[in-house]
Amino acid sequence: MAEKTYLQALNDALRHEMEHDENVFIMGEDVGQFGGCFGVTQGLYDAFGKERVMDTPITESAIVGAAAGAAACGLRPVAELMFVDFIGVSMDQLFNQAAKMRFMFGGKTTVPMTLRMPQGAGIGAAAQHSQCLESWFMNIPGLKVVIPSTPYDAKGLLTSAIRDDNPVVFLEHKLLYGVSGEVPDESYTIEIGKGDVKREGTDVTIVATSHTVHASLEAARQLEKDGISAEVIDPRCLLPLDTDLIVESVKKTNALVIAHEAVQFAGPGAEIAAMVAEEAVEYLDAPIKRVGAPFCPVPFSPPLEQHYIPGADNIVSAVKAIR
Repeated sequence: MAEKTYLQALNDALRHEMEHDENVFIMGEDVGQFGGCFGVTQGLYDAFGKERVMDTPITESAIVGAAAGAAACGLRPVAELMFVDFIGVSMDQLFNQAAKMRFMFGGKTTVPMTLRMPQGAGIGAAAQHSQCLESWFMNIPGLKVVIPSTPYDAKGLLTSAIRDDNPVVFLEHKLLYGVSGEVPDESYTIEIGKGDVKREGTDVTIVATSHTVHASLEAARQLEKDGISAEVIDPRCLLPLDTDLIVESVKKTNALVIAHEAVQFAGPGAEIAAMVAEEAVEYLDAPIKRVGAPFCPVPFSPPLEQHYIPGADNIVSAVKAIR
């Protein structure tokens, strides 16, 4: 398999699906000739033209609303918001329209739209451009929430998202765009709702998402030096969530740490912890530990920003507190 970056893997998936299905089109700010704010749509304007790679005005409500309407009418839009932080402008279009149409129309229509949004800290973009907001979307029935951590997963899951008949929120951490990994040239899919064991272990389960998966793998390497075998689980999707994979791992290791960059309070780890407490509490030898960002806006100061982002050292400390 070829070595590709996360960004190239996403671009591959978009190109394959646009070649495969003429109903697939891209829309968003600067996605055309400019190639997207982070470069994900580079080359697609030249390949497919302005009618299928559409630059939009700076109005997120129009982007999401138009995508929902186009999807309900039979097209498969892939809409891009420049930053997830701007989703607030288009809450109604996503939460009340796209997410609910299929239910409210008795299944007579589908809404096959994919909403791609970069998120996360680490590039000095400050409080209004650096948040991780995945827990917002987890609370809305009708949406699917995908959050891949590797180039391989990114390509397979974006392909599945575009082919899905439901609205999919597809979250991409900015620091992952340059991460490389083996990715097949051909098109392939990964089932939405199926997690992955990124590292097998026997002493503690670490459930991690997005960029924090890589911090968790580094933490597992550090823990191994101290004789602690950590299993790293990447759900890959938060809605639907692969609860079976997580519970089976906890039954094996008898300990759980959950790590994500979203704020710890009411973050995605809270739901995962509650689920395990309900379904597998008898297997736990110690309390569940969560590792997340502090409950404050993302700092602009580079040293403070690095302190804000949960890293391998935070995960190691959480594991050692219970093992």
